Amino acid sequence: MLGTHAWKAHVSSDKHIKKTKSSGSGAKIRPESVLVVPGYKFCGICNRHVQNNSWKSHLQGKKHRASINVEVFTSGLDKAKVDKGGVTVTGNVDFGIVGPEAGKRPKKHQLTIQTTVSHGEIGLADFYTVAAKTKRKPPSPFTVVEVKPGHRQLTPKKPIVLSITAQQGYVGRSEDRLVLIFEDGSSNTRFLIARTLSIIVGDVSDHQALQPKVPYTPKSSLKRQPETKVIPGEPAPKVGRVPWVVSLPKSAIPADLLGMLSNEQEPLSSTITNIRNTFIPRTLNSATYSITFKYLLWIEEFKMDREMEQYDISSTRLERQSSFYYLMVPGLAEKRPSVLVGDYIRVHIHGSPEGKWFEGGVHVVRLEDVGLKFHKSFNVSPSDRVDVRFKLNRYPMRRQHQALDQNFSLAHVMFPSQAHIPSTVPNSQGIYELHNPLIAGNGPQLQAIASIVNRPAGSAPFVIFGPPGTGKTVTMVESILQILKKDSKAKILVCTPSNSAADLVVSRLRHDLDKERLFRLNAPSRFQRTVPEEIRPYTCPDGGIHYTIHSRQRVMEYQVVVSTCVSAAMVFGIGIPRGHYSHIFVDEAGQGTEPELMIPIRTMASEQTSIVLCGDPKQLGPVIRSSIARELGLSTSYLQRLMSMDVYNEQQGFGKSVVKLVKNFRSHPAIISYPNKRFYSGDLQACGPPEVINSYLGSKYLVSPKFPIVFHAVKGKDDREASSPSFFNIDEATLIKIMVKDLMDDRQKRIAARDIGVIAPYRAQVTKIRTLLKQFAEEVKVGSVEEFQGQERTVIIISCVRSSQDYINFDLKRTLGFVANPERFNVAVTRAKALLMIVGDPSVLGLDPLWRKFLNYVHENKGWRGVDIPWDPTETIDEAGGYDRAIRDLAQAEMGEFMQAMEDIQPVEDDEDDVILERQDTA
Repeated sequence: MLGTHAWKAHVSSDKHIKKTKSSGSGAKIRPESVLVVPGYKFCGICNRHVQNNSWKSHLQGKKHRASINVEVFTSGLDKAKVDKGGVTVTGNVDFGIVGPEAGKRPKKHQLTIQTTVSHGEIGLADFYTVAAKTKRKPPSPFTVVEVKPGHRQLTPKKPIVLSITAQQGYVGRSEDRLVLIFEDGSSNTRFLIARTLSIIVGDVSDHQALQPKVPYTPKSSLKRQPETKVIPGEPAPKVGRVPWVVSLPKSAIPADLLGMLSNEQEPLSSTITNIRNTFIPRTLNSATYSITFKYLLWIEEFKMDREMEQYDISSTRLERQSSFYYLMVPGLAEKRPSVLVGDYIRVHIHGSPEGKWFEGGVHVVRLEDVGLKFHKSFNVSPSDRVDVRFKLNRYPMRRQHQALDQNFSLAHVMFPSQAHIPSTVPNSQGIYELHNPLIAGNGPQLQAIASIVNRPAGSAPFVIFGPPGTGKTVTMVESILQILKKDSKAKILVCTPSNSAADLVVSRLRHDLDKERLFRLNAPSRFQRTVPEEIRPYTCPDGGIHYTIHSRQRVMEYQVVVSTCVSAAMVFGIGIPRGHYSHIFVDEAGQGTEPELMIPIRTMASEQTSIVLCGDPKQLGPVIRSSIARELGLSTSYLQRLMSMDVYNEQQGFGKSVVKLVKNFRSHPAIISYPNKRFYSGDLQACGPPEVINSYLGSKYLVSPKFPIVFHAVKGKDDREASSPSFFNIDEATLIKIMVKDLMDDRQKRIAARDIGVIAPYRAQVTKIRTLLKQFAEEVKVGSVEEFQGQERTVIIISCVRSSQDYINFDLKRTLGFVANPERFNVAVTRAKALLMIVGDPSVLGLDPLWRKFLNYVHENKGWRGVDIPWDPTETIDEAGGYDRAIRDLAQAEMGEFMQAMEDIQPVEDDEDDVILERQDTA
């Protein structure tokens, strides 16, 4: 049997490469043992198990054949880097990390070519960089010249020296391949030696601070061992002391569905088909509504529960403090995992019987650790090791199931038709004495308010369609105040999917409603310290650090109650009767799942209740973890479902079922122009205050003085570390640090840190950027796209993160990830008032037609900075995409050209000695 070193030499040999390439079988034989899976064969080329019945088709598949080519290319490239033919190539061709200013100046290294062959017939026939030869875009920053032109013959005493210059005036990485072709006149043969040229323009200290501390290794997805004996711990005291009168059902996942979801041998497509055929009714109507969404919720819950496994902690220790055992939880501060007082965490003590777990009640949650109380029999020493499992908090899911279980079949709410739409449009001129005078000249806002205030009972839900910066929350708040002015007996329930959105509504209403009329209902688990100080007088503290709810009678006296959709279950739970609220408003209605929005609607609405949804179906929808639930429809929000109906047509339903707000009070016209055309039919009108939206025109930050968008094209590297799947990009983080520092140090255009926002689509990048900004700009908000929905800043900087030099494996979904999401794009680029700066890799972003067209728009208006645009921006965009395929084809062609050169000029070597390979059959 071949040893590991012999094996590596074998697979790198010309004979192995040529035979593998010509055979096409891809039977890459590995000396390492491979896990034997019944019914599967292991493909070493693709590094995956393939079902026996799919083996032949797999070998003929495009991906497998492409993998063979990559394998051959990699082996050939490794061989090309080896000195040979009596020639040695020495010199440092890695320029390392240089600062941005130093990168602008030419930096020179030398490469020395020497020989030990004395006959004097070896010469340098040719040399070139691959980028120059193929005219690759963007061009390479490297140039290579002979120190003594014309001196091409090698002798032991006369080496050839090449001068390599690197000059790159922008942050990022560049890599090229220098190919040296030699000719040996004595044997009439040619051979090739290659070297990889590289440079990083950036900050050495940033790279040292942010580099992966531990190499990325995907977390093992080994199935959890069963918990055969669970010993309950001491639960935390009930926070909030809510006077419940309605019990909450368990709503456990049915066993037959659980079995189908747990079958990991079944392909995903088959699982989806089986679930659809077995559990999901073919038609969504009043009779099938509840059961359809209950199954979708169970599917989502299954995935959420499985995702908790990624936070499992192996072989850690507990620290005893008083009556608590404290557990350090990595990621707790970022709610990864989210742990609340009242949750449970399970612990297995090393050395105790398998399957025996202690359940600890969470009594204390701090920044980095949690305090647990276990059963009195639990006893560990400081040196004992334990394994830890987190349990999913099912409370929100159970509340949604409770809402779906209600006997609620109002057709005008669930499945509105033309019969449920008012026949006339109320006169918007009838709205007088506006609380917000800025609305006075805004026709669509006035119409929305008039339509809501004068809506007949029993009508279909009304939609305020609010594109970015058009004032939908302002419109909703004014509508609420006008309803109360018209009818002092009106009772209004206002819900949002998130606490931040609910807090914003209260902050707007508090100027006109005192704490006797307005109540901010918080979940008992919410900490008082997380509530903005100005709205705390409108809350109900529990006497400790959490919240509770007033008595049923007191809650019924409030004119306006504001809560999250899930917390609205408390109103139902304390016994407030259906129909008590004359109006139910849901702000940011597109962000919640339909069952989530049904908590206030199906528990509180009667036939007389008016329902108003505020949101934008073109922005971010609900976050769905399960691809199965997403495929079966859970990702479609209630708002989206209604807006897809004919009765909610923007033109025909104007003032009757929907009003689209069109005056954008946030952004400069250039910032809103592209998303306006792409998502809103060009209806938006830029109406922001000139002194704000024009404040950065002519500034040093712009490429074109009249165009307040800059795209910084950066060739970086996306990284991951430890077992986290989240990406980060040090090169982009460095550039963003430079940008923010320039903004903060600018004495001509002064800006406060709170007016700058940095958006990144990956949690790891958010963390890395915060680390760099902490020293001088801690107040700059750095967050995900989701965290910025509904927010705005004078200056927005976006880090796109994803970057790759692996053109051979370019794939839209894998290379760009969820950055290629229209709703996420729309939210990100519409947060800025006066200046939008985007940092990203154009080769990656350009895979997506939406991004490609936007980058063309920026380039056309002279907002481009950094590496050149890698495609012709005048070409018509193919909306069907396929740009990843084109890049792969070019890379394959370049790869093929290199391999052909290898075959054409390498000397023929003798066949290797025959060897017998002993291996375990992986079939």
